[in-house]
Amino acid sequence: MSHQESGASMRTVRDVVFVDGLRTPFGRAGEKGIYAGTRADDLMVKCIRELLRRNPSLPPERIDEVAIAATTQTGDQGLTLGRTAALLAGLPRTVPGFAIDRMCAGAMTAVTAVAGGISFGAYDVAVAGGVEHMGNHPMGSGADPNPRFMSERLVDPAALNMGNTAENLHDRFPSITKERTDAYAVASQDKYEAARRDGRIQPDLVPVAAMKPGQGWTLHTVDEPPRPGTSLADLAGLRTPFRAHGRVTAGNAAGLNDGATAAVLASSDAAAELGLPVRMRLVSYAYAGVEPEVMGIGPVPATEKALKNAGLAIGDIGLFEINEAFAVQVLSFLEHFGIADDDPRVNRYGGAIAVGHPLASSGVRLMTQLARQFEEDPSVRYGITTMCVGLGMGATVVWENPHHADYSGARPANSTTHTVSEGAA
Repeated sequence: MSHQESGASMRTVRDVVFVDGLRTPFGRAGEKGIYAGTRADDLMVKCIRELLRRNPSLPPERIDEVAIAATTQTGDQGLTLGRTAALLAGLPRTVPGFAIDRMCAGAMTAVTAVAGGISFGAYDVAVAGGVEHMGNHPMGSGADPNPRFMSERLVDPAALNMGNTAENLHDRFPSITKERTDAYAVASQDKYEAARRDGRIQPDLVPVAAMKPGQGWTLHTVDEPPRPGTSLADLAGLRTPFRAHGRVTAGNAAGLNDGATAAVLASSDAAAELGLPVRMRLVSYAYAGVEPEVMGIGPVPATEKALKNAGLAIGDIGLFEINEAFAVQVLSFLEHFGIADDDPRVNRYGGAIAVGHPLASSGVRLMTQLARQFEEDPSVRYGITTMCVGLGMGATVVWENPHHADYSGARPANSTTHTVSEGAA
């Protein structure tokens, strides 16, 4: 038999489905935050264990890979985090794991990396996620940028400070005023609070017990960063730390946060075999590079590329989950595609300006929220999760809603909706 006639030439691409996703409550970084004194890898372990609890038909030994992202891979975020978290979570020692770094798009890259393996046939089921404890590891701590970046002018010095890149984006889009970004930020807070009040946030949170010296143990069941009731007047007087008389403030940008996320991905065949829910089908994904000085524009070319790969247009997208690193970054995306600032398809549950952005973890938060919105709104067929990435990149994943009448993949095995106690909410 020739090589061309052998089984090696008969490989087919398989559908990849998003089975389940969850996260810890997000905390504020620093000694006053809810996770001060908590290890990052312990946050990750909570997510993996909860995924298994919520999906009892998934035998742990059927997990083929654990891919976990962190931006600062030292200390409690180091030591090949995917493998160490898998061991700490009690997965069989036969389950391998690895670590990933694509800064803010770490968890998103973890998902697409294992999705490629699933589609190729190397895996049937995988866990992907991310964690960032910015209290333990401030952004950029321990980094040693090569001096060639400056000496050879490979990038502008401003490119190494994300706040400066946001101010540069304001310069490029003069129509995006501080008033517009503040209004967007207020809307993010309002939408998050409405979603929390309606019970749309809590079902995908895993409670985390954390201990502080002198205070004992506290069970954390709600996000710490949101500031419900924020008004335009509250934001108007905030200082602009990145530029005198600038436009970027702590109020119209994501904060410094701690948190972890995780998701189960599987082939559609494996999901059917194991009786796992199908919450989304991965249609396409793309990453793109842009000028580091305006890294916030990254979602635009990444989305254009992902849509082209999928054979879709922006008008086919019924839901957008856009990471709100900075309000100006989201608004530049919307302005490019001719979408209104207050379009109801965009970030229905609010975004990172309200809930926080623990860097490498955020990609799966976007996916988890999109999956829940798909369940609520079967009229939507396609949605995207997209984000800007430090040093000038963008990342976008296109998803299909299995609850839509024209869904092209296998039907969900079940439509299990997971819930947890509302707790202090």
